[in-house]
Amino acid sequence: MTRAGLTADRVVRAAADLADDVGFENVTVSALARSFGVKDASLYSHVRNVRDLRTRVALLAAGEFAERIGAAVAGRAGKDALAGFADAYREFALERPGRYTATQIQLDPATFAESAGHLRNVETTYAMLRAYGLAEPDLTDAVRLLRSTFHGYISLEANGGFGHPRDVQASWERAIDALHILLEHWPSSPAGPSHRAMAEKGGTDV
Repeated sequence: MTRAGLTADRVVRAAADLADDVGFENVTVSALARSFGVKDASLYSHVRNVRDLRTRVALLAAGEFAERIGAAVAGRAGKDALAGFADAYREFALERPGRYTATQIQLDPATFAESAGHLRNVETTYAMLRAYGLAEPDLTDAVRLLRSTFHGYISLEANGGFGHPRDVQASWERAIDALHILLEHWPSSPAGPSHRAMAEKGGTDV
């Protein structure tokens, strides 16, 4: 592949694809340059350094993630929305592992605040949980529970960590049933800071 035709968008999308193939942590300017068949210097007019490259991949991935999640919960509420959200989350993470890892990195507050994808993910997640009648600080606690449950389950699944013959899909569906019941009977707690305040700090509790 030649240097001709390189653009910032093409470079970032290629980096995201590379992340899915070799792991987000292995995405470097040198590795990406090799995939294009060019020298490292050819990419520095499009990205400043590896941190900039990985941040751009994170922003791209968050936008794609938000599209997937948003479509899955549109027009749904309660358990239907939760199941759609969970399935879309899992499918994205398993199909696009490098992109998914990119969505989990901590961004600086200014970058996070300007990321339409990250903000849409926050709003979609909190809107789904508000339908269960939750308010702060329970909203944020519930988001953290969902995120840690989904992330942990998917990580174990991707790494072959479930050795029992019980069908993994069946266990996933039962976990969603259990989460739905828990959310419907969530214990109340004193008010606390809102998710918007957390988002302003660059949080990724989605």
